[in-house]
Amino acid sequence: MKRAAIPPFFGQWETPSLIGAIITGACRAEDDPAWAASGAENPLDYARWAEHLCGVACLRMALAARGITPPRARDLARVLTRYGAYVEEPDGHIRGLIYAPAITWLAETHAIAGEIILDRAAEAIAPLLADGGLFIASVHPAIRRPAEPAPGKGGHLVLVFGAGEGALRLHNPSGHDAPAQADARVPIADFARFFAGRGIWLPGAALARRA
Repeated sequence: MKRAAIPPFFGQWETPSLIGAIITGACRAEDDPAWAASGAENPLDYARWAEHLCGVACLRMALAARGITPPRARDLARVLTRYGAYVEEPDGHIRGLIYAPAITWLAETHAIAGEIILDRAAEAIAPLLADGGLFIASVHPAIRRPAEPAPGKGGHLVLVFGAGEGALRLHNPSGHDAPAQADARVPIADFARFFAGRGIWLPGAALARRA
């Protein structure tokens, strides 16, 4: 497998060891002892937003990979909401991450170029990762167990940062355990079953300079 710089890992919830229990309902998100580190107003605000913050987690990891200290998760969600990357519907539903406003925020705030990728085959992701490129990929959340059948494609975001030996290397903000969270190695054939073919590409240094 090709060498790849491993970005810092951030989960959707502040305590990675609790993510599996939160997903299954064995632990309430409100009971995460580190909830305040997210910048949430209170435990209920934390619980409501955290399940929607896979995109925020991926952006935070991407910033950290570029040597930028990222904002706290809930703080970043507030900023992205002002940009239109998250939308609170009248019924209380939270919609996002919406790609185009998130890319605008990256460009205006951090001078980081981003591009929306559509209709991309999983086998064609590796070239996006050249020279430190990163890909925030839309996958089904069940990718945390890639050997199992895929219930569908899309609905969740992961950060892909490396490829080689027939697999992609990624950080999954909602991985149920440590191996599924940081530097998970997912065979490309398995990744394809969960992958919606779209995401946000952050080009590597050389391509970004030419953009």
